[in-house]
Amino acid sequence: MNERLSTADHQQEGWFRLVPSRLLTLFLRPTARPLGWGIVVSVGFLAAETLVVLYLTRVAPENAFGAIFLLGVLVISAGWGFSLAIATSIASALVYLSFHLDGVTAALTVFLPVALLANVLAGQARLRALEADQRRREAAALATQQEALRRVATLVARGAEPAAVYPVTVTELARGLDVDHVTLVRFDADDNCTVLAAHDRPGRETLEVGERLPIDGDSITSRIRSTGSTARIDDYSELTGTIAVRMRGLGLRSGAGAPVTVDGKPRGALMVGSGMSGPMPDGTEQRVCDFADLVATAISNAETKAELKASRARVVAAADQARRGFERDLHDGAQQRIVALGLGLRTIEASVPPDDLTVRKQLDNVINGLADLYTNLQELSRGIHPAILSKGGLGPALRALGRRSVVPASVRVDLDRRFPEPVEVAAYYVVAEAMTNSAKHAKASGITIRVGLIDDALCIEVSDDGVGGATSEGGGSGIIGLRDRVEAVSGRLEVSSPVGEGTMLTATIPVAAADEPERAAVGQPTQAPGRRPDQGVAVSS
Repeated sequence: MNERLSTADHQQEGWFRLVPSRLLTLFLRPTARPLGWGIVVSVGFLAAETLVVLYLTRVAPENAFGAIFLLGVLVISAGWGFSLAIATSIASALVYLSFHLDGVTAALTVFLPVALLANVLAGQARLRALEADQRRREAAALATQQEALRRVATLVARGAEPAAVYPVTVTELARGLDVDHVTLVRFDADDNCTVLAAHDRPGRETLEVGERLPIDGDSITSRIRSTGSTARIDDYSELTGTIAVRMRGLGLRSGAGAPVTVDGKPRGALMVGSGMSGPMPDGTEQRVCDFADLVATAISNAETKAELKASRARVVAAADQARRGFERDLHDGAQQRIVALGLGLRTIEASVPPDDLTVRKQLDNVINGLADLYTNLQELSRGIHPAILSKGGLGPALRALGRRSVVPASVRVDLDRRFPEPVEVAAYYVVAEAMTNSAKHAKASGITIRVGLIDDALCIEVSDDGVGGATSEGGGSGIIGLRDRVEAVSGRLEVSSPVGEGTMLTATIPVAAADEPERAAVGQPTQAPGRRPDQGVAVSS
């Protein structure tokens, strides 16, 4: 009950505050109304006041009724300029005297000073109203700018590509500053600039994205490029140069801009322009700077991401090169040496007398040991870098993995060509590591491998029927290393492993079109575009 009364009291209090505010807005304007209407209202009030006083003097001729003539003075003072208010005050005083010819002293000492005081007070009130209105407009403009800035900042924070940030930036900047024109340009090495994004009010001519303009003469662009700091142009009509002429052709008269600085160097410029006469408002450059900094952040983030990806790719490529070197050294060196030693020992064994069983037995054990060592080295070299992957491609290499798997594996491969070596190596190790994890940790009874092309991307799926619960955060699972390898070739790796429901590892790697000779070397059948991985022929091991 009390809460309801309190709420009603607050609502009533708010209503009483709102009413005077609306009345003040209605009568006390920050700027004066048109003079013609003021004259009409002044004459109208004088006529009405005269009629009222004529009536009242008949009822009570002993009263002066001078206060009635102040009503029009107050209205004119509140709604129009000081000059019209003074004229109305003098006219009201003269009309007052016409009714009271014997009240000259009262008119000069009371009525006219009160009227003039009302004019002064109304002027001060109008000035306060003007200041309050200006503060309200500035607060609204600042809120609009901050909202626009927040939208661009959110886009940058989400890691959007610069090409997606550019058009949003110019649109939001135009909305936040309420300007006619916004342009974002990139500085080129040949003394030109390229338009990355542009925005103009509807119905106005605009710059085209990709348009190149020479940086000659005087312009905001040339000033920013030479100084690396903010710049402004108060009047384009006095400037020469291609960009200045282009701006005049767009109907712009003034402008301001800020540099897009990346790694301490201006990479471009973000500029705003106005078709109104007179310079841009003070502080425009600083506001443009806020948006330019966000564009610079987006560019820096993209470059850092590209550098990280390139660095990761170099590390992976170096590791793969080292693997190939180890595999080649084992095959051409140690393995061949073991084979030669085994053959030499067989020759010695053949020369041993048949009745010397002890020596023959010892030689046979050594030869068998060398054979086991050869097998172990062969398996080791396959794990380091399978030769079949380099020679036969991804399909034969994955089928060989399936045949050697300790857990029964179904391999479905539907590929019609070879792919770049980093792609094939990444796909191979994704399957190999997933199969190893299934065999060691999943307690699975079966593994399914599906590989194919979907929309120019190599899609790999490895699933098992094990216990699940695998996570990419685990240090011993090897999934983190696989994720790095896949992302190094611009791919994406995902793991789904509900507890008790098995594990599915999915990798998607974009691929470049293979050359026709490469396809012929593989000797595999052609596949229709868009075929899914599970539409291949199953090869079980």
